[in-house]
Amino acid sequence: MKLFYFTSLFHGAGWQGAQKDSDMRQLVLILGDQLNFSNPALAQFDPAQDQVLMIEAEGEASAVWSHQARVVLFLSAMRHFAEEIRARGWPLDYVKLDDSGSADFASRLDDAIARHQPQAIKLAEPGELRMQEAIEASCRKAGLPLMLVDDTHFLCSRQEFASWAQGKKELRMEFFYRVMRKKWQVLMAGSEPVGGVWNFDAENRSAYPKRGKQIGPGQIPPPAGFAPDVITLEVMNLVKQRFAKHPGSLADFAWPVNRQQALTALRVFMQTRLPQFGIYQDAMWTNTPFGWHALLSAALNLHLLDPREVIAAAEEAFHAGQVSIESAEGFIRQILGWREFVRGMYWLDMPGMKQANHYQHTRSLPSWFWNGQTKMACLHDSIGQTMRYGYAHHIQRLMVIGNFALLAELSPQQVGDWFLAVYVDAIEWVELPNTAGMALHACGSRFTSKPYISSGAYINRQSNYCSGCRYDPAQRSGEKACPYTTLYWHFIERHASAMAANPRTALMAKNLEKLSAAERTAIGARAAEMLNDLDSL
Repeated sequence: MKLFYFTSLFHGAGWQGAQKDSDMRQLVLILGDQLNFSNPALAQFDPAQDQVLMIEAEGEASAVWSHQARVVLFLSAMRHFAEEIRARGWPLDYVKLDDSGSADFASRLDDAIARHQPQAIKLAEPGELRMQEAIEASCRKAGLPLMLVDDTHFLCSRQEFASWAQGKKELRMEFFYRVMRKKWQVLMAGSEPVGGVWNFDAENRSAYPKRGKQIGPGQIPPPAGFAPDVITLEVMNLVKQRFAKHPGSLADFAWPVNRQQALTALRVFMQTRLPQFGIYQDAMWTNTPFGWHALLSAALNLHLLDPREVIAAAEEAFHAGQVSIESAEGFIRQILGWREFVRGMYWLDMPGMKQANHYQHTRSLPSWFWNGQTKMACLHDSIGQTMRYGYAHHIQRLMVIGNFALLAELSPQQVGDWFLAVYVDAIEWVELPNTAGMALHACGSRFTSKPYISSGAYINRQSNYCSGCRYDPAQRSGEKACPYTTLYWHFIERHASAMAANPRTALMAKNLEKLSAAERTAIGARAAEMLNDLDSL
């Protein structure tokens, strides 16, 4: 536990003093992504001395131009958890969006501190540096101790990750993942990984069939969906009124908003979708927004699910012979490996990560990023479903949207704000490293070894998008040239020396040399036309 008292700093195992003349010992602040009773801030909660505080604030929906479904999910989940707190008989101060006063979270916290005059604020580590700094500032202003406790939802603490990273020249998820597998004894046979290798990534990249008896994804069991209840419907009406101009639709809102629904979603995925998840997790197909994916990230990131129970369920399914090692390991790697890794990187590298811009890209987002109205079929589908559901799976985010953003030289800060705004599972600790660090390579080689770029050939291989597109992924220049293909070669041309020096991208630079001077000139000319008018693509 980190204990901050903002006229002096106390050290020790616990805090016993009373710096305020108040009957309230602790005001326990629960944020919108900390919705479970295993929240460590609730440990030793005493209803006779303590009170829970939850705050809805309009500013949190407008810090970025949040998708309406994202706003509904957070508010509905918070209100459902508030009902569970009340059912326990615990005292709760729940500040609703429509309550009087400032729309700003920090101001509402200031008001709550003045209202209750607690002896201390207790809080599990927030998922965003901005939020942590705002809470620290409010406590400092009030001269109030802040008891900041490690968020034990995660399997690796901030301090543990920083210790692992110290002194390493390269920070790579694969090596961290092995440490976590050993520590938690997940898919391990003694000291060795089950199956003899640490990951089955090479077996997790198949596309849906495009020819033969089965064409396309076939019948995929639907993910669990939940009809909005009274609380959710009330929130939806509120959001339609207060955030009518925000992007996105609520017509298909069916996300889990409480723990019981989240557990149902987990069970349905494990029983019906995990068996095919591994092989087809990188596949894309028109009008197939969910594929075989879990759709559990939102419930995990709101802490409606614990990663331990999710990992255990996948491991049990494998040992019971219900799923292959490829599917089980591929799924577990995303949670035990990448999810924990990017959280560690976020807290290790903030605040610099938010301003990172390795390639100094500054172009503004095309207007169609907010509606999907582009002639590129892959982006039309991926952004269109994003606006409809607040969701796209990881390959759509990385290799369709992120890939284009990097090739089109878009501002990492604008792209990062967009990703944070439009996805229901987006919280900055997970969104920013994925966007800046992986999709845009804005952090350089800090924790990814190469820029994740591809021509239209990759999208053509992994999807059916190109078959109905006005652009041709095989053409590098000319009116029908695929923007991915043209801008891919333009990107390599601009960064040829750096790519030639990197073993993971050296072949890309070498392939550029095979193109004639005339073709390279034509590519450059077409790329300039595209970059100067991205809205027209």
